[in-house]
Amino acid sequence: MKKSHRFGAIALAAAATLTLASCGFGGGSSGGDASGKTTLNLLVPSYSDNTQGLWEDVISGFEKANPDIKVELEVQSWDNLESVIATKIQGGEAPDIYNGGPFAGFAADELLYPAKDVVSSDTYSDFQDAFLANAEVDGTAYALPLIASARALFVNNALLEQAGVAAAPKNWDELLDAATKVSKLGGGVAGYGMPLGSEEAQAEAAVWLWGGGGSFGDASTLTIDDPANLPGAEQIKKMIDAGATQADPGSTNRSPLMDIFVQGKIGMQVGLPPTVGQIAENNPDLDYSIVPIPTKDGSAFTLGVMDQLMAFKNDDSKKDAITKFFDYYYSADVYVPWVQTEGFLPVTKSGAEALSGEEALKPFLDVLPDAQFYPSTNPKWSAADGAFKSLFGQIQTKSAQDVLTEIQAQADAG
Repeated sequence: MKKSHRFGAIALAAAATLTLASCGFGGGSSGGDASGKTTLNLLVPSYSDNTQGLWEDVISGFEKANPDIKVELEVQSWDNLESVIATKIQGGEAPDIYNGGPFAGFAADELLYPAKDVVSSDTYSDFQDAFLANAEVDGTAYALPLIASARALFVNNALLEQAGVAAAPKNWDELLDAATKVSKLGGGVAGYGMPLGSEEAQAEAAVWLWGGGGSFGDASTLTIDDPANLPGAEQIKKMIDAGATQADPGSTNRSPLMDIFVQGKIGMQVGLPPTVGQIAENNPDLDYSIVPIPTKDGSAFTLGVMDQLMAFKNDDSKKDAITKFFDYYYSADVYVPWVQTEGFLPVTKSGAEALSGEEALKPFLDVLPDAQFYPSTNPKWSAADGAFKSLFGQIQTKSAQDVLTEIQAQADAG
Protein backbone atom coordinates (compact mmCIF):
# COMPACT_ATOMS: atom_id res chain seq x y z
CA MET A 1 0.00 0.00 0.00
CA LYS A 2 1.93 2.97 -1.23
CA LYS A 3 1.69 6.52 -0.04
CA SER A 4 -1.52 7.17 -1.96
CA HIS A 5 -3.29 4.78 0.39
CA ARG A 6 -2.32 6.50 3.63
CA PHE A 7 -5.17 7.93 5.55
CA GLY A 8 -6.17 9.70 8.78
CA ALA A 9 -5.22 13.18 9.92
CA ILE A 10 -1.76 12.18 11.11
CA ALA A 11 -0.91 10.29 7.94
CA LEU A 12 -2.15 13.17 5.83
CA ALA A 13 0.02 15.63 7.68
CA ALA A 14 3.16 13.51 7.43
CA ALA A 15 4.87 13.10 4.07
CA ALA A 16 6.36 9.63 3.83
CA THR A 17 8.97 10.57 1.29
CA LEU A 18 12.28 10.27 3.09
CA THR A 19 14.39 7.16 2.83
CA LEU A 20 15.43 6.03 6.28
CA ALA A 21 18.82 4.60 7.06
CA SER A 22 19.02 0.84 6.76
CA CYS A 23 20.64 -1.62 9.11
CA GLY A 24 22.00 -3.83 6.33
CA PHE A 25 21.08 -7.11 7.98
CA GLY A 26 21.54 -10.51 6.42
CA GLY A 27 18.46 -12.70 6.77
CA GLY A 28 20.22 -15.88 5.73
CA SER A 29 22.39 -15.98 8.84
CA SER A 30 21.92 -18.50 11.64
CA GLY A 31 19.34 -17.89 14.34
CA GLY A 32 21.61 -17.03 17.27
CA ASP A 33 24.20 -14.35 18.01
CA ALA A 34 27.22 -14.36 20.30
CA SER A 35 25.02 -13.83 23.36
CA GLY A 36 22.88 -16.83 22.51
CA LYS A 37 19.87 -14.71 21.55
CA THR A 38 17.75 -15.50 18.50
CA THR A 39 17.96 -12.62 16.02
CA LEU A 40 15.02 -11.70 13.82
CA ASN A 41 15.48 -9.39 10.85
CA LEU A 42 12.50 -7.12 10.08
CA LEU A 43 12.20 -5.20 6.79
CA VAL A 44 9.40 -2.61 6.54
CA PRO A 45 8.43 0.37 4.37
CA SER A 46 8.03 3.94 5.62
CA TYR A 47 4.37 4.92 5.69
CA SER A 48 4.96 8.23 7.46
CA ASP A 49 7.46 10.11 9.59
CA ASN A 50 6.14 8.03 12.50
CA THR A 51 6.91 4.60 11.06
CA GLN A 52 10.44 4.01 12.32
CA GLY A 53 9.67 5.21 15.84
CA LEU A 54 6.51 3.11 16.02
CA TRP A 55 8.36 -0.06 15.07
CA GLU A 56 11.17 0.77 17.50
CA ASP A 57 8.59 1.06 20.29
CA VAL A 58 7.09 -2.31 19.32
CA ILE A 59 10.51 -3.92 19.25
CA SER A 60 11.49 -2.42 22.60
CA GLY A 61 8.38 -3.78 24.29
CA PHE A 62 8.78 -7.17 22.63
CA GLU A 63 12.42 -7.54 23.61
CA LYS A 64 11.62 -6.66 27.24
CA ALA A 65 8.99 -9.40 27.26
CA ASN A 66 11.28 -11.80 25.38
CA PRO A 67 14.88 -11.15 26.49
CA ASP A 68 16.14 -14.17 24.53
CA ILE A 69 15.09 -12.60 21.19
CA LYS A 70 16.64 -9.63 19.39
CA VAL A 71 14.93 -7.82 16.49
CA GLU A 72 16.96 -5.86 13.94
CA LEU A 73 14.91 -3.27 12.04
CA GLU A 74 15.43 -1.97 8.52
CA VAL A 75 13.13 0.76 7.16
CA GLN A 76 13.05 1.57 3.44
CA SER A 77 11.07 3.99 1.32
CA TRP A 78 8.30 2.53 -0.83
CA ASP A 79 10.26 3.56 -3.91
CA ASN A 80 13.15 1.31 -2.86
CA LEU A 81 11.34 -1.51 -1.09
CA GLU A 82 10.71 -3.94 -3.95
CA SER A 83 14.24 -3.64 -5.33
CA VAL A 84 15.68 -4.11 -1.83
CA ILE A 85 13.69 -7.27 -1.12
CA ALA A 86 14.53 -8.68 -4.57
CA THR A 87 18.26 -8.05 -4.03
CA LYS A 88 18.18 -9.64 -0.58
CA ILE A 89 16.41 -12.76 -1.84
CA GLN A 90 18.81 -13.11 -4.76
CA GLY A 91 21.71 -12.83 -2.33
CA GLY A 92 20.30 -15.42 0.07
CA GLU A 93 19.64 -12.74 2.70
CA ALA A 94 15.86 -12.54 2.84
CA PRO A 95 14.53 -10.93 6.03
CA ASP A 96 12.83 -13.15 8.54
CA ILE A 97 9.79 -10.84 8.58
CA TYR A 98 8.73 -8.56 5.75
CA ASN A 99 6.03 -5.88 5.49
CA GLY A 100 5.05 -5.43 1.86
CA GLY A 101 2.41 -5.82 -0.80
CA PRO A 102 2.61 -8.52 -3.51
CA PHE A 103 3.63 -11.91 -2.16
CA ALA A 104 2.28 -14.57 -4.54
CA GLY A 105 5.66 -14.97 -6.24
CA PHE A 106 7.35 -15.64 -2.92
CA ALA A 107 4.73 -18.23 -2.07
CA ALA A 108 5.07 -19.89 -5.48
CA ASP A 109 8.81 -20.21 -4.90
CA GLU A 110 8.09 -21.80 -1.48
CA LEU A 111 9.95 -19.06 0.36
CA LEU A 112 7.23 -18.25 2.91
CA TYR A 113 5.76 -19.97 5.93
CA PRO A 114 2.02 -20.58 5.77
CA ALA A 115 0.49 -17.94 8.02
CA LYS A 116 -1.05 -20.52 10.35
CA ASP A 117 2.44 -21.86 11.10
CA VAL A 118 3.70 -18.57 12.56
CA VAL A 119 0.80 -17.28 14.69
CA SER A 120 -1.27 -18.77 17.47
CA SER A 121 -4.81 -19.93 16.72
CA ASP A 122 -6.18 -17.02 18.76
CA THR A 123 -4.27 -14.47 16.70
CA TYR A 124 -5.22 -16.14 13.42
CA SER A 125 -8.93 -16.24 14.25
CA ASP A 126 -8.90 -12.53 15.15
CA PHE A 127 -8.27 -11.43 11.55
CA GLN A 128 -11.23 -10.26 9.47
CA ASP A 129 -12.18 -13.20 7.25
CA ALA A 130 -12.26 -11.13 4.06
CA PHE A 131 -8.68 -9.98 4.57
CA LEU A 132 -7.37 -13.45 5.33
CA ALA A 133 -9.00 -14.75 2.17
CA ASN A 134 -7.16 -12.08 0.18
CA ALA A 135 -3.86 -13.39 1.57
CA GLU A 136 -4.45 -16.89 0.20
CA VAL A 137 -2.76 -18.67 -2.66
CA ASP A 138 -4.44 -21.95 -3.62
CA GLY A 139 -6.45 -21.92 -0.41
CA THR A 140 -3.53 -21.28 1.97
CA ALA A 141 -2.76 -17.90 3.52
CA TYR A 142 0.93 -17.09 3.18
CA ALA A 143 0.75 -13.57 4.60
CA LEU A 144 -0.84 -11.88 7.58
CA PRO A 145 -3.05 -8.84 6.94
CA LEU A 146 -1.41 -5.74 8.42
CA ILE A 147 -3.33 -2.60 7.51
CA ALA A 148 -6.38 -1.84 5.43
CA SER A 149 -8.21 0.80 3.49
CA ALA A 150 -11.84 0.77 2.43
CA ARG A 151 -14.13 3.05 0.45
CA ALA A 152 -17.48 4.63 1.18
CA LEU A 153 -19.80 7.24 -0.33
CA PHE A 154 -19.23 10.83 0.76
CA VAL A 155 -22.48 12.81 0.61
CA ASN A 156 -22.94 16.59 0.55
CA ASN A 157 -25.99 16.82 2.78
CA ALA A 158 -26.73 20.45 1.91
CA LEU A 159 -26.83 19.80 -1.85
CA LEU A 160 -29.11 16.79 -1.46
CA GLU A 161 -31.44 18.82 0.72
CA GLN A 162 -31.53 21.66 -1.82
CA ALA A 163 -32.38 19.13 -4.53
CA GLY A 164 -35.24 17.71 -2.49
CA VAL A 165 -33.54 14.37 -1.76
CA ALA A 166 -34.65 13.17 1.66
CA ALA A 167 -32.00 10.50 2.34
CA ALA A 168 -28.69 9.23 1.02
CA PRO A 169 -29.13 6.57 -1.68
CA LYS A 170 -28.70 2.89 -0.93
CA ASN A 171 -29.13 1.38 -4.39
CA TRP A 172 -28.50 2.37 -8.01
CA ASP A 173 -32.01 3.58 -8.74
CA GLU A 174 -31.92 5.90 -5.74
CA LEU A 175 -28.42 7.08 -6.66
CA LEU A 176 -29.40 7.90 -10.23
CA ASP A 177 -32.46 9.77 -9.05
CA ALA A 178 -30.59 11.74 -6.38
CA ALA A 179 -27.61 12.56 -8.60
CA THR A 180 -29.81 13.73 -11.45
CA LYS A 181 -31.72 16.06 -9.13
CA VAL A 182 -28.52 17.51 -7.68
CA SER A 183 -27.04 18.10 -11.15
CA LYS A 184 -30.16 20.07 -12.08
CA LEU A 185 -29.32 22.61 -9.36
CA GLY A 186 -26.91 24.17 -11.87
CA GLY A 187 -24.16 26.59 -10.94
CA GLY A 188 -21.41 24.12 -11.80
CA VAL A 189 -22.73 21.48 -9.39
CA ALA A 190 -22.50 17.78 -10.34
CA GLY A 191 -24.68 15.11 -8.78
CA TYR A 192 -22.14 12.29 -8.69
CA GLY A 193 -18.38 12.47 -9.09
CA MET A 194 -17.35 9.67 -11.45
CA PRO A 195 -13.56 9.47 -12.02
CA LEU A 196 -12.90 7.20 -14.99
CA GLY A 197 -9.54 8.77 -15.89
CA SER A 198 -6.20 6.99 -15.84
CA GLU A 199 -5.35 7.72 -12.21
CA GLU A 200 -7.60 5.05 -10.72
CA ALA A 201 -10.12 3.89 -13.30
CA GLN A 202 -9.87 0.32 -12.01
CA ALA A 203 -11.25 1.44 -8.63
CA GLU A 204 -14.32 3.23 -10.01
CA ALA A 205 -14.87 0.28 -12.35
CA ALA A 206 -14.81 -2.09 -9.37
CA VAL A 207 -17.32 0.07 -7.49
CA TRP A 208 -19.87 -0.38 -10.27
CA LEU A 209 -19.04 -3.78 -11.78
CA TRP A 210 -18.73 -5.52 -8.43
CA GLY A 211 -21.68 -3.58 -7.05
CA GLY A 212 -23.79 -5.22 -9.75
CA GLY A 213 -22.66 -8.73 -8.88
CA GLY A 214 -19.61 -8.97 -11.15
CA SER A 215 -15.92 -9.43 -10.42
CA PHE A 216 -12.50 -9.15 -12.00
CA GLY A 217 -11.74 -12.83 -11.36
CA ASP A 218 -9.42 -14.66 -9.00
CA ALA A 219 -5.84 -15.86 -8.65
CA SER A 220 -6.11 -18.16 -11.66
CA THR A 221 -8.58 -16.52 -14.06
CA LEU A 222 -9.48 -12.95 -14.99
CA THR A 223 -13.19 -12.49 -15.73
CA ILE A 224 -13.50 -8.91 -16.96
CA ASP A 225 -15.36 -9.67 -20.20
CA ASP A 226 -18.08 -11.53 -18.34
CA PRO A 227 -21.88 -11.10 -18.50
CA ALA A 228 -21.94 -10.49 -14.73
CA ASN A 229 -19.99 -7.26 -15.27
CA LEU A 230 -22.38 -5.80 -17.83
CA PRO A 231 -25.04 -4.49 -15.39
CA GLY A 232 -22.48 -2.29 -13.63
CA ALA A 233 -20.91 -1.09 -16.88
CA GLU A 234 -24.33 -0.26 -18.34
CA GLN A 235 -25.29 1.61 -15.16
CA ILE A 236 -22.22 3.81 -15.55
CA LYS A 237 -23.39 4.75 -19.03
CA LYS A 238 -26.89 5.38 -17.73
CA MET A 239 -25.51 7.79 -15.11
CA ILE A 240 -23.45 9.64 -17.72
CA ASP A 241 -26.25 9.81 -20.31
CA ALA A 242 -28.68 11.15 -17.68
CA GLY A 243 -26.34 14.04 -16.86
CA ALA A 244 -25.96 12.76 -13.31
CA THR A 245 -22.14 13.10 -13.33
CA GLN A 246 -19.58 15.83 -13.89
CA ALA A 247 -18.67 16.72 -17.46
CA ASP A 248 -16.31 14.35 -19.31
CA PRO A 249 -16.03 11.61 -16.67
CA GLY A 250 -13.98 9.45 -19.04
CA SER A 251 -10.91 11.64 -18.58
CA THR A 252 -11.48 12.84 -15.01
CA ASN A 253 -9.06 11.67 -12.31
CA ARG A 254 -10.07 10.91 -8.74
CA SER A 255 -7.81 13.27 -6.78
CA PRO A 256 -8.73 16.56 -8.49
CA LEU A 257 -12.39 15.49 -8.56
CA MET A 258 -12.36 14.87 -4.82
CA ASP A 259 -10.96 18.37 -4.40
CA ILE A 260 -14.13 19.65 -6.09
CA PHE A 261 -16.28 17.60 -3.71
CA VAL A 262 -14.41 19.11 -0.78
CA GLN A 263 -15.16 22.56 -2.23
CA GLY A 264 -18.88 21.70 -2.05
CA LYS A 265 -19.59 21.38 -5.77
CA ILE A 266 -20.37 17.64 -6.00
CA GLY A 267 -23.31 15.90 -4.39
CA MET A 268 -21.79 12.45 -3.90
CA GLN A 269 -18.49 10.71 -4.55
CA VAL A 270 -16.80 7.51 -3.42
CA GLY A 271 -13.79 8.28 -1.23
CA LEU A 272 -11.21 6.98 1.23
CA PRO A 273 -10.62 7.84 4.89
CA PRO A 274 -8.04 10.53 3.99
CA THR A 275 -10.92 12.60 2.62
CA VAL A 276 -12.03 13.17 6.20
CA GLY A 277 -8.77 14.94 6.97
CA GLN A 278 -8.85 16.76 3.65
CA ILE A 279 -12.27 18.21 4.47
CA ALA A 280 -11.21 19.12 8.01
CA GLU A 281 -8.24 21.04 6.62
CA ASN A 282 -9.75 22.72 3.56
CA ASN A 283 -13.48 23.09 4.19
CA PRO A 284 -14.32 22.29 7.83
CA ASP A 285 -17.80 23.81 7.51
CA LEU A 286 -18.85 21.34 4.80
CA ASP A 287 -22.08 19.59 5.79
CA TYR A 288 -21.44 16.00 4.76
CA SER A 289 -21.99 12.40 5.79
CA ILE A 290 -20.35 9.07 4.96
CA VAL A 291 -22.52 6.09 3.99
CA PRO A 292 -22.03 2.66 2.36
CA ILE A 293 -21.53 2.60 -1.41
CA PRO A 294 -24.87 2.11 -3.21
CA THR A 295 -25.12 -1.18 -5.10
CA LYS A 296 -27.61 -2.64 -7.55
CA ASP A 297 -29.72 -4.23 -4.83
CA GLY A 298 -28.53 -2.22 -1.83
CA SER A 299 -26.41 -5.03 -0.36
CA ALA A 300 -23.27 -4.20 1.60
CA PHE A 301 -20.01 -3.82 -0.34
CA THR A 302 -16.69 -2.01 -0.27
CA LEU A 303 -13.47 -2.09 -2.26
CA GLY A 304 -10.64 -3.06 0.08
CA VAL A 305 -6.86 -2.71 -0.14
CA MET A 306 -4.36 -4.14 2.32
CA ASP A 307 -0.67 -4.64 3.04
CA GLN A 308 0.75 -7.73 4.66
CA LEU A 309 3.36 -9.14 7.00
CA MET A 310 5.02 -12.37 5.92
CA ALA A 311 7.70 -14.69 7.29
CA PHE A 312 10.48 -16.15 5.14
CA LYS A 313 11.62 -19.72 5.76
CA ASN A 314 15.26 -18.84 6.34
CA ASP A 315 15.98 -20.88 9.46
CA ASP A 316 13.48 -23.18 11.17
CA SER A 317 15.14 -22.48 14.52
CA LYS A 318 13.62 -18.97 14.29
CA LYS A 319 10.04 -20.14 13.78
CA ASP A 320 9.05 -19.95 17.45
CA ALA A 321 10.59 -16.48 17.80
CA ILE A 322 8.68 -15.27 14.73
CA THR A 323 5.46 -16.61 16.19
CA LYS A 324 6.08 -14.83 19.49
CA PHE A 325 6.74 -11.57 17.64
CA PHE A 326 3.56 -11.78 15.55
CA ASP A 327 1.42 -12.70 18.57
CA TYR A 328 2.88 -9.76 20.51
CA TYR A 329 2.44 -7.27 17.68
CA TYR A 330 -1.18 -8.22 16.95
CA SER A 331 -2.26 -8.02 20.59
CA ALA A 332 -4.80 -5.20 20.82
CA ASP A 333 -2.73 -3.12 23.25
CA VAL A 334 0.17 -3.01 20.79
CA TYR A 335 -1.52 -3.17 17.38
CA VAL A 336 -4.33 -0.65 17.86
CA PRO A 337 -2.10 2.31 18.90
CA TRP A 338 0.20 1.50 15.95
CA VAL A 339 -2.69 1.57 13.51
CA GLN A 340 -4.17 4.71 15.06
CA THR A 341 -0.92 6.64 14.88
CA GLU A 342 -0.30 5.69 11.25
CA GLY A 343 -3.92 6.52 10.45
CA PHE A 344 -4.91 3.16 8.97
CA LEU A 345 -7.87 0.84 9.44
CA PRO A 346 -7.28 -2.30 11.54
CA VAL A 347 -7.51 -5.76 9.98
CA THR A 348 -8.35 -7.54 13.24
CA LYS A 349 -11.78 -7.96 14.78
CA SER A 350 -10.48 -6.78 18.16
CA GLY A 351 -8.92 -3.72 16.50
CA ALA A 352 -12.16 -2.81 14.76
CA GLU A 353 -14.02 -3.14 18.05
CA ALA A 354 -11.48 -0.98 19.86
CA LEU A 355 -11.82 1.80 17.26
CA SER A 356 -15.58 1.53 16.80
CA GLY A 357 -16.04 4.72 18.80
CA GLU A 358 -13.97 6.75 16.32
CA GLU A 359 -16.73 8.62 14.52
CA ALA A 360 -14.69 9.39 11.40
CA LEU A 361 -13.60 5.77 10.97
CA LYS A 362 -16.87 4.03 11.85
CA PRO A 363 -18.43 4.11 8.35
CA PHE A 364 -15.30 2.43 6.97
CA LEU A 365 -14.99 -0.07 9.83
CA ASP A 366 -18.63 -1.06 9.38
CA VAL A 367 -18.05 -2.17 5.79
CA LEU A 368 -14.69 -3.90 6.32
CA PRO A 369 -16.20 -7.38 6.79
CA ASP A 370 -17.76 -7.06 3.31
CA ALA A 371 -14.57 -5.90 1.59
CA GLN A 372 -13.75 -7.28 -1.85
CA PHE A 373 -10.29 -7.10 -3.40
CA TYR A 374 -8.50 -6.91 -6.71
CA PRO A 375 -7.23 -10.34 -7.86
CA SER A 376 -3.69 -9.20 -7.12
CA THR A 377 -2.33 -12.74 -6.84
CA ASN A 378 -3.19 -13.36 -10.50
CA PRO A 379 -0.01 -13.01 -12.61
CA LYS A 380 -1.94 -11.03 -15.25
CA TRP A 381 -3.48 -8.54 -12.84
CA SER A 382 -0.80 -5.95 -13.48
CA ALA A 383 -1.67 -5.96 -17.19
CA ALA A 384 -5.38 -5.81 -16.38
CA ASP A 385 -4.83 -2.87 -14.04
CA GLY A 386 -3.04 -1.00 -16.81
CA ALA A 387 -5.79 -1.88 -19.29
CA PHE A 388 -8.47 -0.46 -17.02
CA LYS A 389 -6.52 2.76 -16.59
CA SER A 390 -5.97 3.27 -20.30
CA LEU A 391 -9.26 1.97 -21.72
CA PHE A 392 -12.12 2.10 -19.23
CA GLY A 393 -12.73 5.81 -19.65
CA GLN A 394 -13.82 5.08 -23.22
CA ILE A 395 -17.07 3.73 -21.81
CA GLN A 396 -18.27 7.33 -21.99
CA THR A 397 -18.56 7.03 -25.78
CA LYS A 398 -18.22 3.30 -26.61
CA SER A 399 -20.53 0.42 -25.79
CA ALA A 400 -19.99 -1.19 -22.40
CA GLN A 401 -19.50 -4.59 -23.99
CA ASP A 402 -16.81 -3.36 -26.38
CA VAL A 403 -14.85 -1.75 -23.56
CA LEU A 404 -14.93 -4.87 -21.39
CA THR A 405 -13.86 -7.00 -24.37
CA GLU A 406 -10.91 -4.72 -25.12
CA ILE A 407 -9.74 -4.68 -21.51
CA GLN A 408 -9.92 -8.48 -21.29
CA ALA A 409 -7.93 -8.85 -24.50
CA GLN A 410 -5.19 -6.49 -23.32
CA ALA A 411 -5.01 -8.23 -19.96
CA ASP A 412 -4.78 -11.67 -21.56
CA ALA A 413 -1.99 -10.45 -23.83
CA GLY A 414 -0.03 -9.41 -20.78
